[in-house]
Amino acid sequence: MKKKLYRSEKDYKIAGVCGGIAEYFDVDSTLVRLLIVIFAILGGSGILFYIIAWIIIPKKSEQVSDDKLDKIEEPKEKIKKRAKEVVKEVKEWKEFLRKNYD
Repeated sequence: MKKKLYRSEKDYKIAGVCGGIAEYFDVDSTLVRLLIVIFAILGGSGILFYIIAWIIIPKKSEQVSDDKLDKIEEPKEKIKKRAKEVVKEVKEWKEFLRKNYD
């Protein structure tokens, strides 16, 4: 399977460029960020590279960040909890009706 370069939606600080490059080359994203900062300090090429990469490298749409995952899981847990409460209430009503109307 051919690897593709995408901006990361899991490992990002600004736009996911460094995280995406790190995932592509299987290195720590901190090293990539450090290189960008060093190039920026030494002549500004790091900033230019980052902006161009931000424009050119696409987002990986099927990735879900941890924050987004938490936001998705939170409503699921609330729904699951409420469903259990409703089931319990229905059982209590069923028992009440059975005792009083049988």
